[in-house]
Amino acid sequence: MNPQDLFEILIREHADMLMTYLRSVVRDPGMADDLFQETTITAWRTIDRFDRTRPFGPWLRGIARMLVLSARRGANRLPRLCEEETLLRIEDRMNEVHKLPGDTLDDKLSALRDCLDRLPETCRSAVDLRYQEELLPAEIVERLGVNAETVKKRLQRARCLLLECLGSKLSTLGT
Repeated sequence: MNPQDLFEILIREHADMLMTYLRSVVRDPGMADDLFQETTITAWRTIDRFDRTRPFGPWLRGIARMLVLSARRGANRLPRLCEEETLLRIEDRMNEVHKLPGDTLDDKLSALRDCLDRLPETCRSAVDLRYQEELLPAEIVERLGVNAETVKKRLQRARCLLLECLGSKLSTLGT
């Protein structure tokens, strides 16, 4: 197998993860697409620097992180690009997800979707408003007609239930 074919396989294997990472730090889908392309081009050009004893995904996200920071420095009015500290925290979380049982990101996302479907309706509506509609907690209070502590408690309970459910589902995938 030639190097180009091998690189293409690696990129395909990590494309969803890379796009998830970029969309979590850049709200503009067009910019995320541009950064995805720039990341893959940079990876191809610098593949000789890749340490084959290490995982490919974190190396690829490292390239993306540097490009996001560069884009942030290059323009003052870019939509919601993250600070470096935030990028590092997201990278740490992505590494944790990578270590979870389950062969692919799709397996893990499928488990998450199933766990979301199992949430009690009060928790599910709070999660949908916060993470799907990207409402701030104060806006959720207004939308649901409950107090701020109730919203916080519902989101906290949902996170705990999701963590428990995912742990259970992914441990069975790994066996």
